[in-house]
Amino acid sequence: MNFQEIKDGSRVFPGEYILHKPTQQIVLCGAFKPQAGTIKAMANGRLLEDKIENFQKIQMTRSEKDRQNPRRSCGGCKSR
Repeated sequence: MNFQEIKDGSRVFPGEYILHKPTQQIVLCGAFKPQAGTIKAMANGRLLEDKIENFQKIQMTRSEKDRQNPRRSCGGCKSR
């Protein structure tokens, strides 16, 4: 897992997990406001708004993503 700085051309989508550097917490993005230079995020059940510079995007490789979300069948098609 790598962390990437959020640049001027970058986009952060609501519902995306990002790193809040001052608290070293993974937070859930609620709103990305590039004009105001802020991001609203949910951390520990509380809403926080901070400068874009204080956040980093989380980059995961394909194998890391697959390991996090294994695909399993429902089991309805199994023969008895």
